[in-house]
Amino acid sequence: MTETGNAAAWFVDRHLGEGRAGKTAFREAAGEKRQLTYGQLAHESARMAGALARAGIRREERALMLVLDQVEFPVIFWGALKAGVIPVPLNTLLATGVYEEILRDSRAAILFVSHELYPVVEPALAAAPDLREVVVIGGAAPEGTAGYAAFLAGAEGRETLAVSGDECAFWLYSSGSTGRPKGVRHVHAALKATADTYGAQVLGVEEGDTVFSVAKLFFAYGLGNGMTFPMAVGATTVLFNGRPTPDTVSAILGAERPTVFCGVPTLYAALEHYWEKHDRPEAPLRVCISAGEALPAAVGRQWQALWGVDILDGVGSTEMLHIFLSNRKGDVEYGTSGVAVPGYEVRLVDEHGAEVAPGEVGELLVRGASAADGYWNQRGKSRTTFEGEWTRTGDKYERTAAGRYVYCGRTDDMFKVSGIWVSPFEIEQAVSAHPAVLESAVVAWRDADGLEKPKAYVVLREGHDAAECETIREFVKEKIGKWKYPRWIEVMDELPKTATGKIQRFKLRASA
Repeated sequence: MTETGNAAAWFVDRHLGEGRAGKTAFREAAGEKRQLTYGQLAHESARMAGALARAGIRREERALMLVLDQVEFPVIFWGALKAGVIPVPLNTLLATGVYEEILRDSRAAILFVSHELYPVVEPALAAAPDLREVVVIGGAAPEGTAGYAAFLAGAEGRETLAVSGDECAFWLYSSGSTGRPKGVRHVHAALKATADTYGAQVLGVEEGDTVFSVAKLFFAYGLGNGMTFPMAVGATTVLFNGRPTPDTVSAILGAERPTVFCGVPTLYAALEHYWEKHDRPEAPLRVCISAGEALPAAVGRQWQALWGVDILDGVGSTEMLHIFLSNRKGDVEYGTSGVAVPGYEVRLVDEHGAEVAPGEVGELLVRGASAADGYWNQRGKSRTTFEGEWTRTGDKYERTAAGRYVYCGRTDDMFKVSGIWVSPFEIEQAVSAHPAVLESAVVAWRDADGLEKPKAYVVLREGHDAAECETIREFVKEKIGKWKYPRWIEVMDELPKTATGKIQRFKLRASA
């Protein structure tokens, strides 16, 4: 860091002294296709800091951001950091009731909201007694709110506040889909820690790169991809405020020609399927990464065949801010999550906390400088997740003799067949390798004797039907063993997923 530990000084202000004021930091791929240079970002974020102070938003108060991926997002985020206000980017795809709970839990003083999202959050505003200001981005400001331009009008730029690198910088809410949303608190130094480790030593973004991430900025994975890593080196980010469907993403790849593409497994698979019937765009891709869920090996190999570029599959979490376990360029083994990112340590432990031997399944623990400072107002959960320097991930892994880590499933997803642990992900990999299958999810299902056996839910490729389920069973038997094959296979139009594309296996289990 510089003299101050404020992350905005390094990620934003530094570029002015290094000659990048005129360099494009962000450009939009849709709508008016606006652009924001590093110089404009520095100026506008300083004005945002001044506007927050003028509005009476005090240091350490929370500023919720229900904001699409558009140029206002970085202005608000970095402007809040400059003022010492805590920005809290929110998932833009949640229900009104979840926003109401987050408004109450965070005790936010101000809410920034894209006008397209205002109707969803508006019914929750009355239940937020601490909320003093609502700023609407774009469109006409509804009664009782301020328009974004009016909020900034006449505000004087404010110097970046000097803070400690250990001071809380921002929150991200994690996992509202299966329980109470958790406010994950991150410090200023954590942002640069991810840039110095994964960003510099695995992803390797360069100043001349153009980065496109389908994971949105509200997501820890997307925040690193679309802001932290490119801004660390003065690269350019393409922002897309719409839904990343195969057709829209394919068009953006062709039009914006990114060199770095950051995706998720479900989209990689959907794109490959889409290009079976549509022309593949031309783009100078040199690095592709994946996270969110483990990448099926067949998807990675198909992508490499199409583009001549490997997908670097990795594992991260909101609690660790970004990827800490990953494959690397020149060292990719599909079907594994690779090895620890430089700067991080990982270990596997059993239910008693003892380390497990290679080939055995254990829970993954990680330590590194980007670990969160804990959960807001959830002390019990903080104590069970953050154990000294170590963070429990809730993921089950196996370490191979070569030292690579193989994903086995979430702790809640694992189950035993005939007394032996079964990895639902291993079965899903085998099922998805069948040419008729587009996507799959495997859960434990009880047979007539009350014993747990694997059940697979599949989405089939066009031109295939349920008559092929028996061939899928036989295919899996031959691939991974007769005792692991799915005893039941149910065909679905689509699998239940979170807003960030993760399969919600708990919903499949609940349908029993």
